Amino acid sequence: MLMTLLRAGLGPMIEKALEIDIKIEAGAWVDELPQLVGLVDLSAAAAVAACDLECGNTELSILMTDDAEMAELNREWRGGNGATNVLSFPGDHGGPGSFLLGDVVLAFETIVAEATEADISLADHLTHLVVHGVLHLLGYDHQTDAEADKMEALEREILQSLDIPDPYIANRTEPHEAGS
Repeated sequence: MLMTLLRAGLGPMIEKALEIDIKIEAGAWVDELPQLVGLVDLSAAAAVAACDLECGNTELSILMTDDAEMAELNREWRGGNGATNVLSFPGDHGGPGSFLLGDVVLAFETIVAEATEADISLADHLTHLVVHGVLHLLGYDHQTDAEADKMEALEREILQSLDIPDPYIANRTEPHEAGS
């Protein structure tokens, strides 16, 4: 994992002490992606590194869940109906101690269905959605065309650095993240 981070140009991120807590609630994640933890770590670190975050010790929580839990979170926190692929919940940026970036939640069945429909690998789609969710925590959004253009350009840059194809070309699914 360390060599992968260094090859991706993320050595400085290691020194900045990015702590990523990954909680896997849906067992199917690991069954489908045995490399899940490394993939999520690399994706999140790449997104944070691309934004030149200067906060010293930074904490990020990522929850790998299923559609049932995601639907409940979407209803409770966003007033949404049903599962979505990714939700982002900004953290507490004030006070002493570590900088709590926030939480990213990803729904297994929705993400698998999107990857299948778009004919892309589950690993590539998950990488995109982790990057997308973390960028929301860093203040990026896609409510206007200008915001979307800026966020998508940064996503493309980050994903290219990880050798992931452009997710916004024809026949690719777009994130419909409802948080942040």
